[in-house]
Amino acid sequence: MPLTTLGHHVGGAPVEGRSGRSGDVFDPATGAVARRVAFAAAADVDAAVQAARRAFPAWSETPPLRRANVLFAFRELLLRDADRIAALITAEHGKTLADARGEVQRGLEVVEFACGIPHLLKGDVTENVAREVDSTAIRQPLGVCAGITPFNFPAMVPMWMFPVALACGNTFVLKPSEKDPSPALELALLLKEAGLPDGVFNVVNGDREAVQALLEHPGVAAISFVGSTPVAEHVHRTGTLHGKRVQALGGAKNHLVVMPDADLDMAADALMGAAFGSAGERCMAISVAVAVGDATADAVIERLRERVRELRVGPGTAPGVEMGPLVTGEHHAKVRSYVDLGVEEGAQLVVDGRAVRDDSWGDGFFLGGSVFDRVTPQMKIYHDEIFGPVLGIVRVDTVDEALRLCNEHPFGNGVAIFTRDGGTARTFAHRVNVGMVGINVPIPVPMAFHSFGGWKRSLFGDHAIHGAEGVRFYTRLKTITTRWPETRSGAEFTFPTTT
Repeated sequence: MPLTTLGHHVGGAPVEGRSGRSGDVFDPATGAVARRVAFAAAADVDAAVQAARRAFPAWSETPPLRRANVLFAFRELLLRDADRIAALITAEHGKTLADARGEVQRGLEVVEFACGIPHLLKGDVTENVAREVDSTAIRQPLGVCAGITPFNFPAMVPMWMFPVALACGNTFVLKPSEKDPSPALELALLLKEAGLPDGVFNVVNGDREAVQALLEHPGVAAISFVGSTPVAEHVHRTGTLHGKRVQALGGAKNHLVVMPDADLDMAADALMGAAFGSAGERCMAISVAVAVGDATADAVIERLRERVRELRVGPGTAPGVEMGPLVTGEHHAKVRSYVDLGVEEGAQLVVDGRAVRDDSWGDGFFLGGSVFDRVTPQMKIYHDEIFGPVLGIVRVDTVDEALRLCNEHPFGNGVAIFTRDGGTARTFAHRVNVGMVGINVPIPVPMAFHSFGGWKRSLFGDHAIHGAEGVRFYTRLKTITTRWPETRSGAEFTFPTTT
């Protein structure tokens, strides 16, 4: 049977696209091509942007409460179809069904936050800033906004962006990852069913040609991006060069510091989930454990060794599976090469995930969990974002050394410390140069009403994503000064003051 080719969603309807180019979408559990996806040309991107521009005047003038009502209806449809969307995520990304359901839930929470937009868009008024003069500050939408999202969260990361953008009165063009495009197209259909006017939300699939077209299009006012740091830097540079507001979230190398006084069983549990959940394909995954003291390191390894070896690896739909396959064969080869490299660099391979194999998997993109001990900051397996189930353990003597490691790494997305000492935890959280900090919490992803974003080379731009920062990003400030004088005062040639 011929493979289905997924197209785009423009102006409220599915469209095939004009480029004639397409790419493969794999089933990571079997290694087989499951479908194809059309790659947008610049003309396809322009059609989506023009549809969004036509829809903007009416949508931006729609009362915020009405916009919130549409999003609430979308929320109800998401709840209805959550299992179906999770199944699509597992089919194209490979993560377990339980993990996929969690992804949908965390995206849903941003939708719920955006439903409160009438309150969040309230302005400020000061009466009598001068005699008979009042000052009002309001926030207005930007216009057409675009989102470029990664493969690891094909539903959640788009929902970090478009619900807030739409609630603020903008229209939106989403360019999801070409590796797992189906969830984004399903979200577009649910928005239409919820009553969103045609053209307010559009989806264009594709590769770098589509990305570049969005970055350069004069009709796009703002770009939100989540992905690797090199691409984030390109998106920020190119987008701002073309006059756009840009928030570009990049890569990570998240550390988890284990103090000698920590509950080591709790720390080991945290490392198992944070390093190997979703096969390590998370920007908030813990990929470095920093053990303070050799005794701490030995105890952590003792607790991890057999658990990592016994990780239940398999298709994401199989009962009891803890870790599914990697997303593509290309990514599988990249992650495996880092395990090879770690051995060459002299790190001690405690658990070798390359040896994990089951004949029933066929050609699926499976890799077991790997653990390296005695990793040093000079090694590429320490420095680089591997984005797979590989955990490196670095040994230090003091918490100050651990803090210095975190602060000197070029990434600053997330960090965690496990300790029973409140003073140590407070000092660490205060001094660490990282955007999101967990204290006895391994993956400190903020709830939707807070904002997500790192520091250093993990975030390019001035605004984090969703929460109050998201509202500020998707709106611009306008200050109105009003005077209704009772008597005419004549011409004034001096700079206006309150006197």
